[in-house]
Amino acid sequence: MKNVTLVLSDGSRFHGKSFGYEAPVAGEVVFNTAMMGYPESLTDPSYAGQLLTMTFPLVGNYGVPPFTIEKNGLPTFMESDRIYASALIVSDYSEQYSHWNAVRSLADWLKDEKVPGITGIDTRELTKVLREHGVMMGKIIFDDEPDNIPEARYEGVNFVDKVSCKKVIRYNEGGGKKVVLVDCGVKANIIRCLINRGVEVIRVPWNYDYTKDMDFDGLFLANGPGDPDMCADAVEIIRRQMSISDKPICGICMGNQLLGKAAGAEIYKLKYGHRGHNQPVRLVGTDHCYITSQNHGYAVNARTLGADWEELFVNMNDGSNEGIRHKTKPWFSSQFHPEACSGPVDTEFMFDKFVETLK
Repeated sequence: MKNVTLVLSDGSRFHGKSFGYEAPVAGEVVFNTAMMGYPESLTDPSYAGQLLTMTFPLVGNYGVPPFTIEKNGLPTFMESDRIYASALIVSDYSEQYSHWNAVRSLADWLKDEKVPGITGIDTRELTKVLREHGVMMGKIIFDDEPDNIPEARYEGVNFVDKVSCKKVIRYNEGGGKKVVLVDCGVKANIIRCLINRGVEVIRVPWNYDYTKDMDFDGLFLANGPGDPDMCADAVEIIRRQMSISDKPICGICMGNQLLGKAAGAEIYKLKYGHRGHNQPVRLVGTDHCYITSQNHGYAVNARTLGADWEELFVNMNDGSNEGIRHKTKPWFSSQFHPEACSGPVDTEFMFDKFVETLK
């Protein structure tokens, strides 16, 4: 294992060993508090452009499942077609793995996909630095290549355009009600949750104008990476759709932010985001609290919502917005991930609510 150093933009340095692909890389350093689910997290397009730190100390102990495709066209055990995170940072990488479904080690997978991995990092201290300072840019540098220093930007980059599909893709054709899914970096399990509820999913690129000559019963706004302010085209199309039709609209994560912008709200960047399986969320107007899976760095400023809109969920840790809804029309969203793979399944009812509104 080669010696490597993680250098943060504030000058902080963390030394470790390489266990993945041996190439320097730069990106936004974020942390995830989940105890499991690295195959799902690494293949979540929402991590595009980011160096992912796992706070759980032992990573790799259950290996990596096979990459197989189901009859519906979706990957069985992954959330997309490849790893989207720019690198993986862990405290203790387990070289030995054991799981009934594992076919290779995490290290071999990272090397095959040309993604660096660092072990031996004090992730507890790194997380404390990120919580104090907020997320920041970082570089993974190999100590024997001091002149090969990468550069990267996260602010001002349209990562949604990088990860969205480039053409229309249909799932479960003829299966029932038709749902247009705006692909901002959609996870496979979101599509699966819709298919399992008997609807036909029409997956379109993030800036596709579905208001022109497309027949559908509902609109679904998917998750995705980066700054929602970079997706002005998508917001404008959502506004156009809301101006011409009352068809149901549901959003998840980035979809919540895009719907919020279409509703007139402002978006702001959280200090260090919500990434993990343990975020407590309350349904507004009730005492019902749900433990949710989340992965986002931006949030809707609920105070700037239009008069016809209101909050649907709030975060119990910091009071930030976790979902919105229109007061009279079937338009609603969640900042968390109700499809919850690989996390809690408490909020899958969001898909039921959406499908119930389709006419």
